Amino acid sequence: MSFVRVSSIIAGLALVLGLVAGASAQEHAAFMRITGKTSQPVGHHELCSRMPEECNETTRNSDPVQLTVKRWNELIAVNDNVNTAIEPVTDEELYGRQEYWTYPEDGKGDCEDFVLLKRRELIQSGWPAGALLITVVRQTNGEGHAVLTVRTDRGELVLDNLEPKIKLWGETEYQFLKRQSDRNRGRWVSIEDDRPTLVGSIRR
Repeated sequence: MSFVRVSSIIAGLALVLGLVAGASAQEHAAFMRITGKTSQPVGHHELCSRMPEECNETTRNSDPVQLTVKRWNELIAVNDNVNTAIEPVTDEELYGRQEYWTYPEDGKGDCEDFVLLKRRELIQSGWPAGALLITVVRQTNGEGHAVLTVRTDRGELVLDNLEPKIKLWGETEYQFLKRQSDRNRGRWVSIEDDRPTLVGSIRR
């Protein structure tokens, strides 16, 4: 087992058991503020056209998942395994297109493909779809990126192919723009990300 994964497990146990200093939702900005419906990314819209089952599911119970030690270890395993198994390659290189969301069945893909695979594997492990949301963010260099938001009672966690550690969303340096609705996989909602730490760090 890698040092990074051991460190993640230790940090995760602290998170789950509430031992992280100042682990309250307010201090950690643990939950995103959703401001309403927004446009669906083009790549996701095309994915829904090709694979309707990806977007037809609705969720009645949108409560965050209880983050037990078992569930934390599942997150670590899926995040680590997918990040290790998939070679990051752009859609332009793979498909000759700027955006093409799909599963990385050939072992290659870009950020959205990492997210889709992680999401599918967690759903297959029993996680509710409403807790696993594709999320669009902006990096500090101004480029767009996609991560998987996992909604738990300890806060909203981020699974990212560019970062081996799982973090609370408020601990990342991304600007969060929008994500899937927790009640409908085919709809998207806006995120109000006004964290003070972002001032001057994102090139708009």
